[in-house]
Amino acid sequence: METILNVVQKINAYLSDYILIVLLIGVGLFYTVKTRFVQVRCFGEGMRQVFGNLSLNGKKQKEGLSSFQALATAIAAQVGTGNIVGACGAILVGGPGAIFWMWIIAFFGMATIYAEAVLAQKTRVETEEGVKGGPVYYIRTAFRGRFGKVLAGFFAVATILALGFMGAMVQSNSIGASCETAFGIPSYVVGIVVAALCAFIFLGGISRLASVTEKIVPLMAGFYLLGGLVVICVNITRLPEAVGMIFRYAFAPQAILGGGFGYAIKTAISQGVKRGLFSNEAGMGSTPHAHALAKVKNPHEQGVVAMIGVFIDTFVVLTMTALVVIMTLYAGNGPLAAGPEAAAGAGLDKTNMAQSAFSSVFTASIGNGFVAVCLFFFAFSTILGWNLFGKINVEYLFAGKKKLAGTVYSVLAIGFIVLGSFLSNELVWELTDTFNQLMVIPNVMAMIALAGMVPVVRAGKKKKAGQEAPAEEETVA
Repeated sequence: METILNVVQKINAYLSDYILIVLLIGVGLFYTVKTRFVQVRCFGEGMRQVFGNLSLNGKKQKEGLSSFQALATAIAAQVGTGNIVGACGAILVGGPGAIFWMWIIAFFGMATIYAEAVLAQKTRVETEEGVKGGPVYYIRTAFRGRFGKVLAGFFAVATILALGFMGAMVQSNSIGASCETAFGIPSYVVGIVVAALCAFIFLGGISRLASVTEKIVPLMAGFYLLGGLVVICVNITRLPEAVGMIFRYAFAPQAILGGGFGYAIKTAISQGVKRGLFSNEAGMGSTPHAHALAKVKNPHEQGVVAMIGVFIDTFVVLTMTALVVIMTLYAGNGPLAAGPEAAAGAGLDKTNMAQSAFSSVFTASIGNGFVAVCLFFFAFSTILGWNLFGKINVEYLFAGKKKLAGTVYSVLAIGFIVLGSFLSNELVWELTDTFNQLMVIPNVMAMIALAGMVPVVRAGKKKKAGQEAPAEEETVA
């Protein structure tokens, strides 16, 4: 395992420090300019679309999903381990300033995910079995012939490995570790229980999954945010210092990480980008699978809804984790105020930092239990969403034997959920990062090639009653 870990870490270093930064920031900037800051101008519209018709018990769809069910499925995939363990890992390795770079990635990522959702809607296909859509379909649209087929196949394989298998491992690994810390339950026992629950939902198909996620997502987020607010209120005097540390160490990370400025700033930015991708998934090509299935009037409508998913994931849930951790462990001469070197002496790592932070207010037993329960639902819902995205790609690759391939995939996915609870935490995270990052490459290539399919026109241009608006007349306001 140690040998494999070293190899994977070297691969990830090149992907996250160089390729990923260029691709994610580049495509985010491109679509921000092209859409004339759609994440700002249409933010209110997106919030109205999401919360104007909020329901925890939506109607079952004969095919596809409602717009909110699609968003709930997407957020279920986004809001997971990355919002708790991932955020803690970014802060521990890259300093509090890594959170600033996660915000930057998320801001541009809102424009990126808008484009992903629009492209997924426009390139989805109607079949006898229902609606099918996702990046493989817009990759084939962008690149015709053999190259497009190979690129789509590469993306599909990377997605199956990243989300269906490796992603399931990292989620179950984090659930097991937190529950073992909080309740003393062996992690492998937790892994088996999670696998059994997932198997029940997998067998119920997309309608059961949508029904579960639309209920779990709002409740789990609300419960976690309420607990975070209590910690912030108790430590309210440290809030200005915590916010200041995020901005100060974003541009002077060497002050807390040590070493030279070049190394420190690269570490802070790469951690922000890598963990930002794992958290909000904008540009990765995962959530378009859900947004493609939404039944909406036009692609733009689902695009603005998709933006809100990134906002909730990063600017609300992840920021809550960051503030709680920084206020209790870094600010006010906390145990990590001296930098990451102090973590070992304090018995802290990315898997228990959040539990330690909440325990500073709620006591150890309650704080550990609170984070374990929240992480259980966060990671559980992510496994559900990611399994669906992987299955869509399995069915694409094995179009002639969808039923058999889908069954084999589900059985293997359940096995990986159990396996994740046994493996090294560090190795599981690094393997997941590798395949997550490989997904970005073909997805971003197709997004740039299909830029003309994500049009933006002046506000106020409306389609005539009874007519479909041509592509260039889809309004953004």
